Amino acid sequence: MNCYYKDHIKDFLIKDANTILGTLACKGGNDPRQMEAWSGEISIMRDVLYPYRDENVEVLFEYTIPRLAKRVDVVLLLKGLVFVLEFKVGEKEFHQADIEQVMDYALDLKNFHKESHKRTIVPILIATEAKYKSTSLRTSVYHDSIYNPLLVDADGLGPLIAHIVEREQAAIFSIEDIDRWHKSRYEPTPTIIEAASALYLNHTVEEITRSDASGESLRNTTNFLLDVIERSRQNNQKSICFVTGVPGAGKTLVGLNVAIEQSKRCREDMAIYLSGNGPLVKVLTAALAKDKAERENCKRSDAKREVSQFIQEIYNYREQMLGKIKLPIQNGKLEIDENLSLAEKRAGHAEIEHIAIFDEAQRSWNHKKLADWLARGGSYGNKRKVPDFPVSEAEFLIWSLNLRKDWAVIICLVGGGQEIHTGEAGIGEWLRAVNEAFPDWHIYVSDRLEDKEYAEGNVHGLLAANPYVVNDSCLHLSASMRSFRAEKLSLFVHKLLNLDADGARTIYREIKDNYPIALTRDHQKAKQWLKTKARGSERYGMIVSSRAERLRPLAIDVKRKIDVEHWFLEDKKDLQSSFFLEDVATEFDIQGLELDWTCVAWDGDLRYVDRVWDYYKFSRNRWMHNNQEVNRAYQLNAYRVLLTRARQGMVLLVPYGDIEDETRKPSIYDGTFEYLKSIGIEVI
Repeated sequence: MNCYYKDHIKDFLIKDANTILGTLACKGGNDPRQMEAWSGEISIMRDVLYPYRDENVEVLFEYTIPRLAKRVDVVLLLKGLVFVLEFKVGEKEFHQADIEQVMDYALDLKNFHKESHKRTIVPILIATEAKYKSTSLRTSVYHDSIYNPLLVDADGLGPLIAHIVEREQAAIFSIEDIDRWHKSRYEPTPTIIEAASALYLNHTVEEITRSDASGESLRNTTNFLLDVIERSRQNNQKSICFVTGVPGAGKTLVGLNVAIEQSKRCREDMAIYLSGNGPLVKVLTAALAKDKAERENCKRSDAKREVSQFIQEIYNYREQMLGKIKLPIQNGKLEIDENLSLAEKRAGHAEIEHIAIFDEAQRSWNHKKLADWLARGGSYGNKRKVPDFPVSEAEFLIWSLNLRKDWAVIICLVGGGQEIHTGEAGIGEWLRAVNEAFPDWHIYVSDRLEDKEYAEGNVHGLLAANPYVVNDSCLHLSASMRSFRAEKLSLFVHKLLNLDADGARTIYREIKDNYPIALTRDHQKAKQWLKTKARGSERYGMIVSSRAERLRPLAIDVKRKIDVEHWFLEDKKDLQSSFFLEDVATEFDIQGLELDWTCVAWDGDLRYVDRVWDYYKFSRNRWMHNNQEVNRAYQLNAYRVLLTRARQGMVLLVPYGDIEDETRKPSIYDGTFEYLKSIGIEVI
């Protein structure tokens, strides 16, 4: 059941209170403080509901909110309305965190519980001993039939509910309506942080994703990959899979799910989730460790150590393998130094894991970047120097798994058009490496890997002669799950950046009612827009291109490095959190992550001039043309990342500029603003 106790009003009113309390204790434990709270809630609800004793009313205690992995104290289905009641028994004050909590519950039901979509949701926070109360009846600014949270004491709850019932005059619940409400589909779209936490708590993808196209696609892809792993294990073969997907489709979630599911199936055949995206790894690790520490009452450091066993930065894995090779490298061939590495029976000189999942695989380094980095001993020259390194990062990682004496599987999660930094080899290098250097590996590719944004559309040519290639549509995630409000957002952004104004305009008209997009030249209006749109604990923040160096007069400084753990995870009390709108995240900080609401600040690095994009970089007090084709692609991809990070809506900030500042002249920004305005985006 999705609650600890539920009953029709007639039975609830006549049943012995200790019997109800016993039912709750059987499901939720008999902690004395919790038992006292439940006893108080039962007493209050009996008084509140007595006037409706002849009505068709249902009361539910400790109702599960799956996406939040929390429980609502009481849900009341009364007179066609859904009341969400959060009790603070014995409390004299209303705390902001509790107000946000009850609003989160209401939003979750409205957005993801199918039978609640068309119902009016009324969140009420009851501090039983409070003297202050706020019972002003106001629905939300979105006109989506959710009341702003109401604050009341125990004595005021009954009159407040009566007032709302009289005001709404909603259609009553029939027995069939209540039955449908209980059986309703729950169709969530969790953030990657919420999803990772739920998976780590032994929830399944089925429980935390929607049942529509995006959820089905995730399940199909996960099952396909697990089948490849099992086939590789049984046949003692080595396989590599390439999973593609539109921005926000859930590639990272698939990778995490496979790693966790595989660990459940067989602890000996370990999988490790690796990413070159440092901020993503830090945020996920911190979030999982925090949840684990709170849930199991253990030290955060111990929890983080356990989480790090299956989720790591790719650099650490690479460094471990580099520490085993023989130096100097002879004849361009990598060899293991047996003085440095002890071979295992099954693993050989490889690491212990059979399965390596590489997120953002297109961002792996090309040969030149990796060789240069290793030759100088890392970024600061403080690592082991490795001159004349002969291969790219992709080939080295495949070589590392190929050292196993039994079987291995590599899963590459590939974002199309997501390369955002020089030296990123793209997926073509993975294909070339496995095809030329490891011809006995079995290759599983998405049928969409032929698209131009993946390996420049040359996949067929690269793999034409390979007998071990399997194409399967299950390896492409075609539906975005990032935004439950606008699944067409990634297509809108694609057309906007490809300068297809008519196409972007058409899609904007389709999504604007459910997914607000605003345009402004005033940064204070942009900040205010975010604050008024976000409800409950919905997270908002300001994001910006890493090349946007002339927004400093607006207190937007891309040179100031954010603490990603605080920025993404901490609440409105933390000065370093995204909520303060003082520190900004760049494409490097936010790739693979998301917020509910974003402000995308647009600088002069990407300008709309004479119907084309003009690319600039800032150097020595002036803007300079960015003429290299590859750098232009990275710059456009940076904005693609930024424009697809918001789950619920975004505001685009294109500044006025300053006529007295050569680096911020209005003409730098005017063309971009007019282009975005021409698409029909609402100007505020």
